[in-house]
Amino acid sequence: MMKTMNSLRPVWHKAGQLCLALCVTLGSTAAMAVNDLKGGPAVNQIDLHPPVTQIAMDQRTLHYGMMFTCLAIFLAVFGVMFYSIFKHRRSKGAKSANFHESTTVEIIWTIVPFFIVIAMALPATKVVVAMKDTSAADLTIKATGYQWKWGYDYLKGEGEGLGFISTLDTAQREASDSGKPAPVDDYLLKVDNPLVVPVDKKIRIITTANDVIHAFMVPAFGIKQDAIPGFVRDTWFRATQTGDFYGQCAELCGKEHAYMPIHVKVLSAADYTAWTLAKKKELAAKADDPNKVWALPDLIARGEKVYSNCAACHQANGKGAGPIKALDGSPVVLDADHAKQITTVLNGIPPGMPAWKQLSDTDIAAVVTYTKNSWSNKTGQLVQPKEVAALRK
Repeated sequence: MMKTMNSLRPVWHKAGQLCLALCVTLGSTAAMAVNDLKGGPAVNQIDLHPPVTQIAMDQRTLHYGMMFTCLAIFLAVFGVMFYSIFKHRRSKGAKSANFHESTTVEIIWTIVPFFIVIAMALPATKVVVAMKDTSAADLTIKATGYQWKWGYDYLKGEGEGLGFISTLDTAQREASDSGKPAPVDDYLLKVDNPLVVPVDKKIRIITTANDVIHAFMVPAFGIKQDAIPGFVRDTWFRATQTGDFYGQCAELCGKEHAYMPIHVKVLSAADYTAWTLAKKKELAAKADDPNKVWALPDLIARGEKVYSNCAACHQANGKGAGPIKALDGSPVVLDADHAKQITTVLNGIPPGMPAWKQLSDTDIAAVVTYTKNSWSNKTGQLVQPKEVAALRK
């Protein structure tokens, strides 16, 4: 049965692509200002994404197989029904048969659907079981959903110990806020720090969330897994080609749900090794001595760069928006007791404010100092890294 399914795979794919191409041709009325995004969405897309994992290929095969099986059943059932109505219509003098039951018919319409269901269920079950087999992974990464960004921590495998936050590109957010965004292919999909993985390696993704339910979805990989606060779920993929692939949070998670993209960069084994080494050097360079005493101008300058992580919610002008509290004029920011703001940044305030423990003591001290001395907050207060280290749990 599986051999038959595999032999029909090219036929189903070709037929499905021809049907979809015809629909797109008929439905397209004008030239689009953007192009298809390789590894991401396409203009007028109504088909599944081009697969780059075996699981995604199997899913597409099932999709076409089930679609044409249902179409064949539809045509057969309604064909017989409409033929019977036309052939045995009253105007032609047809007389209805008078019988109570037919054992043969009863057997046929019980056995035939049974075998159809089995023929559909077996390959589907095989794919579902494979989708949940996260054992023997080469690399394990935890993806944590925040409102509204993703945090990635490399837990096991090459690159173990790395961790960073991935946020929508600031320029694209500003373009969206303007109401007149430029026509770019990767609109609302560009991030500052993509998730980087090696090609042809089994990547296990552990999902969880800090605030509300999110969902980690990359269509080209054929994966979609909910990220639920207080729970740990997992999924996996093995990319068969290098390149950039895109997804989004697939669970309505709040007003900025549309600003939570996923960008996965698949590199060759050598390039991935080089990336991990460079990333570790970068993190080591940021691991400043927490006992170093900083001057106010230097700490403000560094804090301005770190604040790019906060600007997505609190805005560049510190005014906040909606339920996001303003930092400009905030009593917590203005308070001379530094511990109040440091604790908030370290531990967060669910559900809206995420914890930022992944930042270094110096980065937290810098961003707190920056907010205390920016906009109308001219406090002159200076927060040293050792204050953060003392409060870190």
